[in-house]
Amino acid sequence: MTVEYERREAVAVVTMNRPRYRNAQNSAMTYALDEAFTRAVDDDEVKVVVLAGAGDHFSAGHDIGSPGRDADVPFERKAVLWWDHTGKQGGDLRFAREMEVYLGMCRRWREIPKPMIAMVQGACVAGGLMLAWVCDLVVAAEDAFFADPVVRMGIPGVEYFAHPWVLGPRAAKEVLFTGDRFSAQRAYEWGMVSRVVPRSSLEETTFELAGRISSMPRFGLALAKKAVNQSEDLMGLRAGMDSVFGLHHFAHAHNAEVGADALAGMDARAMKEASG
Repeated sequence: MTVEYERREAVAVVTMNRPRYRNAQNSAMTYALDEAFTRAVDDDEVKVVVLAGAGDHFSAGHDIGSPGRDADVPFERKAVLWWDHTGKQGGDLRFAREMEVYLGMCRRWREIPKPMIAMVQGACVAGGLMLAWVCDLVVAAEDAFFADPVVRMGIPGVEYFAHPWVLGPRAAKEVLFTGDRFSAQRAYEWGMVSRVVPRSSLEETTFELAGRISSMPRFGLALAKKAVNQSEDLMGLRAGMDSVFGLHHFAHAHNAEVGADALAGMDARAMKEASG
């Protein structure tokens, strides 16, 4: 199973389960995550959701090269009302697929009416950032590291472009311009991470926080979350994402026109080596 689900009293635990590939996200994982989140929302006994990654890493991002990559398979469309990407070509294919499984799904999950906590260890890179950023709180182990290195592909950041809101404009530019990793402590200083704890305390701290939140009224939590999300949108989050998604796909098209593929010839190994 690419995603595991369990309930610990009032807390639903959703765990990405491709540790061999550092929990790289294919569309099968995307829809398994959506099914698990839906299950948590529909369970009246669940008040908080914890998102975790099995193994040494939270998530190394989108799957751009494992044997389980499934970029060309059809899937059920839930996030946006658009045609299927399969059988399409060029920008038509990429736009349809990424609008659904990347931007659309992350927006859908951001609106989950129950507080979500990302429990992060090891790598949280590119598409991994997107999963952490849709959560309301991030508890990180001291060994966690973060990066959005896709400017190395000539692409201005991942599809769910929340960078200026979760990092601030100058930190966002540094992260994008350099493609460098940044530590959990740096993420905490920038306000992206809620707490940084020793790896040995990560689970205990996360579930203690989840337990404290779960003592609050469920509807009150939902309204408080919606209030903050609406305020972020009024500060331009949703409109900003729409505008940058267009730039993202312009970059894909440029790469495909001047080079061998839409990723500027970069595969998972090349990206890892370039990022150190």
